[in-house]
Amino acid sequence: MRPVTARRRRPRRRPERGAVSRRRRATCCFLSVLLGLAAFEARAQSEPRESCTRPKFALLRSQEDYAFLKDPACRTEIWDPIKYIPIVPSWDTYLSLGGDLRERYELLDNPDFSKADRDTDGYFLQRYMVHADLHVGEHLRGFVQLQSSLEDGRTGGPRPTDEDKLDLHQAFGEGKIGIGDLGTFSLRAGRQEVSYGSQRIVSVRESPNVRRSFDGVRATVAAGGWQLDGIGLLSARTDRGQFDDSADYGERLWGAYATGPVLGDALGLDLYLLGLRRDDSRYDQGTHNERRRSIGTRIFGKPGAWDYNFEFVYQWGSFGPDDIEAWTAASDTGYTISGIPMQPRLGLRAAVTSGDHHRTDSKLQTFNPLFPKGAYFMESALLGPQNHMDLHPMLDLHVLENVRATLEWDFFWRESTHDAIYRIAGTPIVSGAANDDRYVGSEGSVEIAWKLQRHVEIVGNYSHFFAGPFLRNASREDVNFVAIWLSLQI
Repeated sequence: MRPVTARRRRPRRRPERGAVSRRRRATCCFLSVLLGLAAFEARAQSEPRESCTRPKFALLRSQEDYAFLKDPACRTEIWDPIKYIPIVPSWDTYLSLGGDLRERYELLDNPDFSKADRDTDGYFLQRYMVHADLHVGEHLRGFVQLQSSLEDGRTGGPRPTDEDKLDLHQAFGEGKIGIGDLGTFSLRAGRQEVSYGSQRIVSVRESPNVRRSFDGVRATVAAGGWQLDGIGLLSARTDRGQFDDSADYGERLWGAYATGPVLGDALGLDLYLLGLRRDDSRYDQGTHNERRRSIGTRIFGKPGAWDYNFEFVYQWGSFGPDDIEAWTAASDTGYTISGIPMQPRLGLRAAVTSGDHHRTDSKLQTFNPLFPKGAYFMESALLGPQNHMDLHPMLDLHVLENVRATLEWDFFWRESTHDAIYRIAGTPIVSGAANDDRYVGSEGSVEIAWKLQRHVEIVGNYSHFFAGPFLRNASREDVNFVAIWLSLQI
């Protein structure tokens, strides 16, 4: 008889750790393929004709127009077969597909300036977005966008804007008609992104992992270079599961926003009136239902080597039984020296937002930025624009044709020493009752952005926040922030 030999047992495979998970390996392979295709495209691309001018990737991807690809001579990129898919050519009906991918590593060692949830090794954020844009002639369109935002390894768990596993981010229909020779009127209904001006008041919240969208309607009149929007929107709630984001009936935005040129590029003007209804709003003064109206203007332009952007807002309304009276003034001024190497832009931002001067009286004076951009002051997004004053010098350098460096420093004070400092989400970090110091601290930052080619960009950012007397006397700490991310757009 043949001797029975013991079967050799295969060694057990060790479970993969977070930094080398299967999902991350698959992502790395996917990125390698995409980068290879991008490099191939960069070598193969020929000089386009003037009529084939390709749109820049927009902050709101729904604003891009690829109708020019109807001309086969314009299809010079590897992705063009999916950017223009003719469906019924006789009706000028076509489908345009696209997507965004962002892989990001962050380290924020003392969240909220506290060691309570200290993070020493950072965490990974992944965001994947795909969209389909259907055009039926010049008058009808439908736009759908899915998003998946994932988080790995954050101490204390994901923030509300870190993770949303899979959801319908946008889904709207739009109709457009001409108004004689004057302009156009369009009506958009459904889930949609909304962003206005310099994103101080209404934005898509780009920097965090999960972008913001709204449910509702937007009517637009465009004529003579001007655009007037009327909106009635509900904030779309972010839940972490799959296809579980719903309209938040406790957070509503309505109003009108107009923007257009006055003196060409030298002077532009925004005018707006916006209403906010938010239940259970939390301030240092307490928690109540908030009904707030904002009237504002933005003045901006680029006369020659100068550029400027000024914004002023006044707010009124009710906070539970109390009245609201708040305001802000913000500026961003720069000068570009184009005749020397690296074409430096010297910039200075300065802003102030009102804070509450008496926490126990019948008036709330804390400014509310409504739906601001995520990285309002810097990429670290440590503070929000409530009860603050800041002075923010900065320097932009074009180190190479496709490499940009930004050096900046921001100094922060409290506008009122009786009010808190706030997160970008609007909730207090440190109460105004902690101490009477006005100076909060300062933050220095350096960022380098490398545009490999049209579709691919790599960015690195480091900043350090130096806690001032207000934070130190409240037992808070300095903060280090590191972020490195790769973005790919199709």
